[in-house]
Amino acid sequence: MREIYDALIIGAGAAGLFCAGSAAQAGLRVALLEHGPEPGRKILISGGGRCNFTNLDVSAKNFLGANPHFCKSALAGFTPYDFLALVGEAGIAWHEKTLGQLFCDDSARRIVEMLLARMNGAELHCGVRVETVTHDGRFRVETGKGVFQAKNLVVATGGLSIPKIGATDFAYRIARQFGHQLVTPRPALVPLSVEAAWIGALAGVAAPVTAQAGKVCFAESLLFTHRGLSGPAVLQISSYLTPGESFMVNFLPGTRLAEILPAAKRARPKAGLKSVLAEHLPARLAAHFAQAHPGNLADLPDQALRRLGDELNGFTFTPSGTEGFAKAEVTAGGVDTRGLNSRDCGSKTVPGLFFAGEALDVTGWLGGYNFQWAWASGHAAAKAIRERC
Repeated sequence: MREIYDALIIGAGAAGLFCAGSAAQAGLRVALLEHGPEPGRKILISGGGRCNFTNLDVSAKNFLGANPHFCKSALAGFTPYDFLALVGEAGIAWHEKTLGQLFCDDSARRIVEMLLARMNGAELHCGVRVETVTHDGRFRVETGKGVFQAKNLVVATGGLSIPKIGATDFAYRIARQFGHQLVTPRPALVPLSVEAAWIGALAGVAAPVTAQAGKVCFAESLLFTHRGLSGPAVLQISSYLTPGESFMVNFLPGTRLAEILPAAKRARPKAGLKSVLAEHLPARLAAHFAQAHPGNLADLPDQALRRLGDELNGFTFTPSGTEGFAKAEVTAGGVDTRGLNSRDCGSKTVPGLFFAGEALDVTGWLGGYNFQWAWASGHAAAKAIRERC
């Protein structure tokens, strides 16, 4: 039997590592358990190996969940600039890519090393399989490597996305065990499947677009794949779609093609539609949309040109599904936040029980937002534990 810890944290991903470090920095006795062979595996593969560790512009508007206001308190308690200060102290060089997204100049491993250095004597146990969790005034966690006891328990084992690096439903099972409800988990920030032969024929083609579903609109790039659609704009919109729901893509944002094509016909009647479209679209995409209209612009009625222009400014896709948790960057849904305190992500009914990171029904946009939620929620839980101790 080991000592009784102030905080026992299960899951050495972004949220768990940060929570352990924040608690250890406060002088608490901390143990961090990880079922995989090493900590921070999702950090290491993120951002092409350079980790998009936060975003300069973070607010509740960048997150979705059944309660869109839940994340406000934790995000206010630990901001992107707080994390940047730690990055600076660790001497990690970084750069802004686009839309406020911050990446390491070097390797994502530098972020993991920084998080481990912050743990300040906290114990890290990898390759530990949790068998049972019980609570009788304190938490007792039985594992294949012995029993751990603690006054406080933080579950930071993430969601179901990317099972090849060890994602499981552990957090959801613990939540249910202690009386918490779940918002049905589903893949988010995930490529979409579209059952149309012409989509696969354009695999590899990318274009700047706006993607819109209802009132939500993202202006980023779209990528055609052999199975459907991907790229930042599509990943973003995927988090907001329900099964069977369509979304609209504007292939020429800021351009009224229904006006440009008839004007081009009058100015260059002998020009081919494909060549005119290729002035605005990738060549293969232009060829696809022009193939039903052979000949010169002079041969095409203005009405047909306007109709094609309107279609390209508002093309509707109806996905047949997604590529699932295997390709999803995060999990939407999770532990229902109605049962948690927004100040610290702690259980309203089980004192000392906390959830952090992706395990909760808080899902960020693509671009560093989910990492910022991991840092902020882990920090909030650690602060509350310090106050309890």
